[in-house]
Amino acid sequence: MLVPTHHFRDIEREPEYLQPEQCILPPDTGPVGTMWFIRDGCGIACAIVTWFLVLYAEFVVLFVMLIPSRDYVYSVINGILFNLLAFLALASHCRAMLTDPGAVPKGNATKEFIESLQLKPGQVVYKCPKCCSIKPDRAHHCSVCKRCIRKMDHHCPWVNNCVGENNQKYFVLFTMYIALISLHALIMVGFHFLHCFEEDWTNRLQAFGVTKKETAEPKVSHQEKKQPLKVSSTECSSFSPPTTVILLILLCFEGLLFLIFTSVMFGTQVHSICTDETGIERLKRKHQPREHRGSSWKAVEEAFGGAFSLNWFNPFSGPCHPAPLSDEDWVRQVADTNTETETETEDQSEDRKDEDSVEVTDD
Repeated sequence: MLVPTHHFRDIEREPEYLQPEQCILPPDTGPVGTMWFIRDGCGIACAIVTWFLVLYAEFVVLFVMLIPSRDYVYSVINGILFNLLAFLALASHCRAMLTDPGAVPKGNATKEFIESLQLKPGQVVYKCPKCCSIKPDRAHHCSVCKRCIRKMDHHCPWVNNCVGENNQKYFVLFTMYIALISLHALIMVGFHFLHCFEEDWTNRLQAFGVTKKETAEPKVSHQEKKQPLKVSSTECSSFSPPTTVILLILLCFEGLLFLIFTSVMFGTQVHSICTDETGIERLKRKHQPREHRGSSWKAVEEAFGGAFSLNWFNPFSGPCHPAPLSDEDWVRQVADTNTETETETEDQSEDRKDEDSVEVTDD
């Protein structure tokens, strides 16, 4: 069965239409597992800002709220919990940023490679003209990464990487842990204001003779006022009240902003995993019915690395993937997959009008 094609795409019976002579295989980049890193100025700046904001929250929580607190049990429990969540958030961020999201082998659309596929009648392969690669189904080209990414959801500057097949779990964990530490910080700030503002800060002001009545007599002598104020170990903050208020307000603003943003991102990513539909596919689908690809729970298990366990929340364990295939076997599989589709709607064809294709037909 032939795959219908759009009028924007010329179909040829010979692979020369793909212009494979313009494709040159890239040099060997090293062994499997080489670190992936995108050299994008905006993405690097956003990643640095992300780390700075998390470390700022860490500073305020520890040195403004927990360490000066008189309740050591409260400080220890919340300190361990907050630091654990912050560590998992930053670890998830590193894994999402430094993990290959599922890049298609670059430059494999050579004449020799296409001829080696031995395409049969009815089979069709697609080439991305931007990165000169044989393009599998559900792969999209990222202009920032300059690669085609399998099951690409979107490019996120905050992790300086695409969110794709191999690192979506880490991105979901990153948004979840950032939302949790933001909520935890907001709760601690609320308790800090409730328990410390009236008691400790009012006592500090009264030490200078400031009371509710303007005519009140100072409680300390003039000589004592000239002495530097000693910070008691029972105070809620070792900083001055204005400095503490500014630090806490900034933390509240940061926590509220990131709580809303990461909660929304977490929800959309979980929905994408459950429906097995990326953000790009959802936008391209428009008002058409969603394609059913199988069980939602199975899709979640594949994304998070198997049956439900604590490893789902571990940024150091990866998702489930089939055994790696060689380039030749992988492309043959793509060609076979494309033949399964008998019809293609007008909108789906428009989405692929920028792709080159070659199709073998019966004479």
